[in-house]
Amino acid sequence: MIIVTGGAGFIGSALIAELNKINETNILVVDSLGKSEKWKNLVNLKFNDYLEKDVFLKIIEEDKISETDIDCIFHFGACSSTTETDCRYLIQNNFEYTKKLANFAVNNEIRFIYASSAATYGAGEAGYSDDENNLENLKPLNMYGYSKHLFDLYAKRNGLLSEIVGLKFFNVFGPNEYHKGDMRSVVYKAYFQIKNTGAVNLFKSYNPNFADGEQKRDFIYIKETVAKILYFMDRYKVNGIFNIGSGIAHSWNELVSPIFKALNLPIKINYIEMPEYLREKYQYYTKADTKKLDSLPAADKIQKINLEDAVIDYVSNYLEKNRYL
Repeated sequence: MIIVTGGAGFIGSALIAELNKINETNILVVDSLGKSEKWKNLVNLKFNDYLEKDVFLKIIEEDKISETDIDCIFHFGACSSTTETDCRYLIQNNFEYTKKLANFAVNNEIRFIYASSAATYGAGEAGYSDDENNLENLKPLNMYGYSKHLFDLYAKRNGLLSEIVGLKFFNVFGPNEYHKGDMRSVVYKAYFQIKNTGAVNLFKSYNPNFADGEQKRDFIYIKETVAKILYFMDRYKVNGIFNIGSGIAHSWNELVSPIFKALNLPIKINYIEMPEYLREKYQYYTKADTKKLDSLPAADKIQKINLEDAVIDYVSNYLEKNRYL
């Protein structure tokens, strides 16, 4: 059995869709559906069972699950809001929960692959290397990033990184992110702005080193993201922390331009003021250092999708058709 926490979420549901393509259906989905629309991500998927996250944790803690039946735990369930300010909530969901699952998996020799985040890199003062010797130098800019960073440090201090895999996701976008509210990608938001007004709004730059719209991020399509996740599933000797990004820094202008192309419209971009509360926490440049993953055996066979093709695929085949994976 494969367990996917956060299985109704963006990356989790996309992973299950890809597992289904390779005929994996013996899957336990764990999530917290609440009042969100993410249940819709599950409709097209094949899996054996669903459990709410608190029920699942209780089963683990009370030893009511047969460890021998579990091949792999993908732990992608967490509060993923970079603007969440309830520190207690983030610690419980992103740190304590992950500790319990990781120790359960390691103690029972179960493959454990968890979501860290590129938010742990903060403004990038210490670079974007996934070298574990660099962990202590990182300074996250928000509590979400810090909650993820805390577990990375815990795993290192307690020797878990030699037995588990942590994945630092950069700016992932694509189908099945529809439920994420303010955390939906700029591609998603820009698509609807352009459809409604013929133009898109991007934040002005307040850094003299970057022109308006030329702030750069490492954007990666969900299909490439999932291909990289699955690389680790059966490679039991490959462990540690790895960046999951394209390894290329693209500007916001480069990101939104293919949307106009997909919709056969002229490019029209408005640069607007950034809210004051974001200015001190804003990342002007991110680029995943992917040398560690790229150097692994057969990593060159992982599907890569360039940014323009990815955006056009997302717009033309999913947003325009209101489709899920």
